[in-house]
Amino acid sequence: MARTDVTRLDAFAGNRALRSYWHPVAAAAGLAGPLAVTLLGQPLVLWRDDTGAVVAAPDRCPHREAPLSAGHVDDGCLVCPYHGWTFGAGGTCVDVPSSAAGVPVPPMAHLSTVHVQERYGLVWVALDDPVAAIPTIPQDDDPAFRRINNPVEVWRTCGLRMVDNFLDISHFPYVHTGTFGIEQETTVPRIELGDLDSDFFGYAYEVDARNDVGAATTGIDDAVVHRKMSTGFSLPFTVRSTIWYETGLEHILLLCTTPVDDLTSLFTFVVWRNDDFSVSAEEVIAFDRAIGAEDRAMLERVPGVLPLSSTGVVSVQSDKPSVEWRRRIAAKLA
Repeated sequence: MARTDVTRLDAFAGNRALRSYWHPVAAAAGLAGPLAVTLLGQPLVLWRDDTGAVVAAPDRCPHREAPLSAGHVDDGCLVCPYHGWTFGAGGTCVDVPSSAAGVPVPPMAHLSTVHVQERYGLVWVALDDPVAAIPTIPQDDDPAFRRINNPVEVWRTCGLRMVDNFLDISHFPYVHTGTFGIEQETTVPRIELGDLDSDFFGYAYEVDARNDVGAATTGIDDAVVHRKMSTGFSLPFTVRSTIWYETGLEHILLLCTTPVDDLTSLFTFVVWRNDDFSVSAEEVIAFDRAIGAEDRAMLERVPGVLPLSSTGVVSVQSDKPSVEWRRRIAAKLA
């Protein structure tokens, strides 16, 4: 079956239910704009207004439909590259250069903005009124933890496959052989699912991991380290993985998947650590990015959209977290 056929039969990114959730689309640091992003198939433009607040609106000038992201920002106002129409806070059209002084701006000239929040160093967007809050990471307000952000990347793979992968540990010995995977650790103990807290549903487990590549990150010299972990999801596409080391180090990863369309996704992750800051943020990010690169290399080889039906793919005991997530996301989409 051709790739385009799979997209047509199993499309999910256009489902209106997803428009009512928060999705991270850009890094907050350095954002002035205009920045073009696409969320769930809808092109958007982001910029900061004169108060520093981020504005998100369809990437289309209401005058002659030029892409506003090709324009520029002047004193917090977004200027269209085609005829210079200018938009300020809240998407309000504040200037139509071709009109004489005193001529009112047409009512339809204002942009229809969408919901925006800045959280955890990311810009989150909801296209419709949100039905749920951005999941809470309590460590973001804990002075014992530092937060490390990572660039937003474009992955040429289905967002459903990304979440399925991030909830799975049975691929560790095969996909992550260059970072932490141990070949002999192939059997996955029985998984028990439950609420990790009020925002994340998942499971706790323990795993041994290679430590030669990640020693600078773990702060441990042993060739193999024992990890206590938990991994869980918050609908629709956010996964949190927490690692506890015997030294007391806690390493939290918020794995953020945002569908651009059915077969293209944005990915970024945020790290929180209660360390002594002796390891640079760059070293921490380098190790986790290497792990992510291994996931990406595998996922970009797998074509099409991951089926959400229980019969679309074969699952076993180790797939319980993904099966439950797929069941819940399918119910939302229905």
